[in-house]
Amino acid sequence: MGRFIQKLRRDFLTGIVVLIPIVLTVYLVWSVISFIDQVVIPIIPPKYNPLYLYEIYVPGLGVFLFLIATTLIGALASGFLGRQAIYISEKILSRTPVISTIYNSIKQIIQAVFKPDGTNFKQPCLVEYPRKGVWAVAFISTETFGEIKQKINLGSLVTIFLPTTPNPTSGFMLFVPKKDIILLDMSVEDAAKLIISAGLVMPEKK
Repeated sequence: MGRFIQKLRRDFLTGIVVLIPIVLTVYLVWSVISFIDQVVIPIIPPKYNPLYLYEIYVPGLGVFLFLIATTLIGALASGFLGRQAIYISEKILSRTPVISTIYNSIKQIIQAVFKPDGTNFKQPCLVEYPRKGVWAVAFISTETFGEIKQKINLGSLVTIFLPTTPNPTSGFMLFVPKKDIILLDMSVEDAAKLIISAGLVMPEKK
């Protein structure tokens, strides 16, 4: 009887491990789609809106239109007139108290995440932190240059981001001599999973 209960317990926990990621993923995706639909669909003119014409809700229609509109805005912003309009708008926002701080902060975060040229964390690495003999997983951001490199004066330096567990969006920016880090073969995504899971999700060896 005891073994049977243990087996049921194991099967239940296995089911939880399999089911929860699927359910949460579907829930989050559906929540995002529903939110965008609720914002975009009411903006569509009634004579083109299936919700008004046929009283039919088309899931994802708002997301589809949002993607098209965002792409068109990006194309226009790449042109001369678009760049001038953005320049003037940013000038106005940068001179508006309070709003300028909010706008600049959001802009920097969005550019860091969605930068068109794909500039982001280059490679995961190991660095001795917080003391010698203790290693932490970090991400190489870029080569260190300018005044910081000159003042430290230890040869080739790299700028790394050392995230915290289980929230990798917070952490420390460190300037480390390149010779003091160990490069990892795992991808940035695998390293992020390792950090978020507190070491429970270990990438497979290549």
